[in-house]
Amino acid sequence: MEAGRQVFTVDLLERYASKGRGVITCMAAGNDVIVLGTSKGWIIRHDFGVGDSYDIDLSVGRPGEQSIHRVFVDPGGSHCIATVTGVGGADTFYVHAKWTKPRILSKLKGLVVNAVAWNRQQITEASTREVILGMDNGQLYEIAVDEKDKKEKHINLLFELRELPEAFMGLQMETASTSNGTRYYVMAVTPTRLYSFTGIGNLETLFASYVDRPVRFMELPGEVPNSELHFFIKQRRAVHFAWLSGAGIYHGGLNFGAQHSSPVGDENFVENKALLDYSKLSEGAEVVKPTSLAVSEFHFLLLLGNKVKVVNRISEQIIEELQFDLTSESISRGIIGLCSDASAGLFYAYDQHSIFQVTVNDEGRDMWKVYLNLKEYAAALANCRDPLQRDQVYLAQAEAAFSSKDFLRAASFYAKINYILSFEEITLKFISSNEQDALRTFLLRKLDSLAKDDKCQITMISTWATELYLDKINRLLLEDDTALENRNSEYYSIIKEFRAFLSDCKDVLDEVTTMKLLESYGRVDELVYFASLKEQYEIVVHHYIQQGEAKKALEVLQKPSVPIDLQYKFAPDLIMLDAYETVEWWMITKNLNPRKLIPAMMRYSSEPHAKNETHEVIKYLEFCVHRLQNEDPGVHNLLLSLYAKQEDDSALLRFLQCKFGKGRPNGLEFFYDPKYALRLCLKEKRMRACVHIYSMMSMHEEAVALALQVDPELAKAEADKVEDDEDLRKKLWLMVAKHVVEQEKGTKRENIRKAIAFLKETDGLLKIEDILPFFPDFVLIDDFKEAICLSLEDYNKQIEQLKQEMNDATHGADNIRNDISALAQRYAVVDRDEECGVCHRKILTAVWDHRMARGYTSVGAMAPFYVFPCGHAFHAQCLIAQVTKCTNRAQAEYILDLQRQLTLLGGETKRSSNGVLVEDDSITSITQTDKIRSQLDDAIASECPFCGDLMIREISLPFIFPEEADEAASWEIKPQNISSQKSFSLVV
Repeated sequence: MEAGRQVFTVDLLERYASKGRGVITCMAAGNDVIVLGTSKGWIIRHDFGVGDSYDIDLSVGRPGEQSIHRVFVDPGGSHCIATVTGVGGADTFYVHAKWTKPRILSKLKGLVVNAVAWNRQQITEASTREVILGMDNGQLYEIAVDEKDKKEKHINLLFELRELPEAFMGLQMETASTSNGTRYYVMAVTPTRLYSFTGIGNLETLFASYVDRPVRFMELPGEVPNSELHFFIKQRRAVHFAWLSGAGIYHGGLNFGAQHSSPVGDENFVENKALLDYSKLSEGAEVVKPTSLAVSEFHFLLLLGNKVKVVNRISEQIIEELQFDLTSESISRGIIGLCSDASAGLFYAYDQHSIFQVTVNDEGRDMWKVYLNLKEYAAALANCRDPLQRDQVYLAQAEAAFSSKDFLRAASFYAKINYILSFEEITLKFISSNEQDALRTFLLRKLDSLAKDDKCQITMISTWATELYLDKINRLLLEDDTALENRNSEYYSIIKEFRAFLSDCKDVLDEVTTMKLLESYGRVDELVYFASLKEQYEIVVHHYIQQGEAKKALEVLQKPSVPIDLQYKFAPDLIMLDAYETVEWWMITKNLNPRKLIPAMMRYSSEPHAKNETHEVIKYLEFCVHRLQNEDPGVHNLLLSLYAKQEDDSALLRFLQCKFGKGRPNGLEFFYDPKYALRLCLKEKRMRACVHIYSMMSMHEEAVALALQVDPELAKAEADKVEDDEDLRKKLWLMVAKHVVEQEKGTKRENIRKAIAFLKETDGLLKIEDILPFFPDFVLIDDFKEAICLSLEDYNKQIEQLKQEMNDATHGADNIRNDISALAQRYAVVDRDEECGVCHRKILTAVWDHRMARGYTSVGAMAPFYVFPCGHAFHAQCLIAQVTKCTNRAQAEYILDLQRQLTLLGGETKRSSNGVLVEDDSITSITQTDKIRSQLDDAIASECPFCGDLMIREISLPFIFPEEADEAASWEIKPQNISSQKSFSLVV
């Protein structure tokens, strides 16, 4: 114990606590309430919580001298039970804190109560619930009292000792809730025995069950001045007990949740039992037994004469002796006894007149040392208050393990030390002992205990641990030649552990340093593993390619975190290593640009392949072109070049005939370069493909010329493809005809017949005279007689057809002239009340603008007007205004310009009254004014503005134009002021 820091201190609480009511005979405490019993039959209650005190005389009505034998207070300080003894026998009383008068428990008359067990879990201020009373005659009673009833509910005999009828000196009770009900634990002591009872239900059924079965007890013979039983309560639950017996202090832990049930339901809830021999308390040869006992969390307070010795419950060593300031009249008797207040955590000692308070000052502060000296390290750690204390415990554990050659265990404890021993000292201990495994274990455990902020130290320790792992791996390989063959060997175990370490420390290990270490030790597999952890996928893929494991390399490249550029970088090596797997991975990889794979595909294509072998590049390019609809010219050109190099040109021709861009707006039909395709096909002598390319490039003459070298039928098909240019088509067929005539090797007559048959294939495009120049000059005309006659007949039919067409044209011209003459005589009748469709004034009005009359037929003093076949009539000026308003801006400007020209022209064209021209009486004599007016007529009078398209287009015009905004505003409905409105009531 540290000097100057006492755990227990004694203070005088009350000097003359008995208030002249006799001397103190007994005492009990609970919840800052002290109840004293005196030699004159009084009980004195001190409530230090509220500062109140009162006394009650229990000897009233009893003859002779009366003394309080025992007094008991519940943990809450509300309920009190006291036993009075005297000449008339014994009586037991119950007193509530709120009562001023006691209530006698008449059924207990004559019985001396030595011990009381309160139900701490269920007791309340208003009710005691079940209470067990231990009697001087070896009987146990159950009692329950309610404050409001002013009397006991019931008093039942529970149990009686028959084998050895001794007085019960101490009682304790504990309850616990289980799924089957409430389980009771009862412990009782006599001068020589400790009994334990347990069961489920209630107290009556509990003790009734012991009628048919023996009672569990512990017997410790010996004489003791006063046998006592105490529970230490922590958080309203008993955690350990102590019995002041004749042989010593029997104590142990309490575990009321222990499930070591016997078949009959009994349980042994006492753990870690021990006996403190009284000989340890006496310095001399004579053994002195305590007269009273109190129990704290870690200590026993033992009353020996007028002193209280404090004994550590764990070490069984006396740590302190408490002295009391006794008055002269109390010295003779000395300290009578000890009691405790579990609720307040206080202890009391009392003599005949005074009360002393024993205060506990952090009794657990040095318990870690106690447990450490006993080598109970777990308990020592549980009682440490600061890191330095924990370090001392860890150091003791580590040194003990180190001394016993358990270096790995020592390393684990050394790693937990942070202050009292430096990192360097610990590592040197293992290095000097050549314990590399233990050193590695220490470093790993130290890593676990370091804070994340110690980045530098974490990196250094992790790197050191890495090197120790590598050294261990190499040593295992040197020591055991079969380590690589046995998968269950220590070598594979340490490899697995090392990889887990790399995975855990990948973020703290320096990448460059770690890779150099792995490389220097030749651990290629671990290097690749660490590179993958650090996402250095280039190293990983390169390793797999060197090992020939293309599939593993592709699996790495398929990870989402791998840059797509690595796909392109390693594509040449991968496709050469395993073309099938590589192409399959390419086809399932998204966002892959085939253009960037062209170098790899060209490298693969440059290598020779078997005839029956599937060309993987062609398969991938076909996938890109047909499935992915790739439009890259480079991809299409490469696929075309690979097709061209194949012996069978059917795939090439199919590719050339595919129109990949068909149906796409403003798109090309093909994406390869036709000039490159043509050069390639010429180089590879793919003539049919060349013919198709020439035709596609509209180079039909070259296509036909080349096709004639391959197949005349192909040349004919190419010549027939030209449809929009008759001359070119004829020229192409002449080329074919010349080839046919010149290539025939039969007799002359047979050649002529073939030439005539060829003419029929042209569907009349070529005549006999077109192919005659291709025959020799000495060919007889008789051979062509039939063909020439047919040609002459055909010409004759064409001449007759032309004559008929000329006659039809002449007849049509005559009809047109007659129609023109009839149109000049057409007229319309206008009623005198007819109104203009625009201004609604009469058409036949005399008010008009003479400037507008220029170019119009003069009808007296009337204004010019238009009449339409539908019956609508308009003034010329009104019609112009209506049309310009409804038509588009360009047309309106055109009409106004014509109107201005008519206004500016000064001359008038002479016309007859019916509107027929009279000047030179000829259509060709129309003056400039008439031309302009004719144009104006076409512009404004081609259709009625009310019945034609102009009226339909007016649907899109607004009802109110911008210039009519004022008119629209005048129609706006403005809301009136609500307050200005008047309300009228209607009488119903």
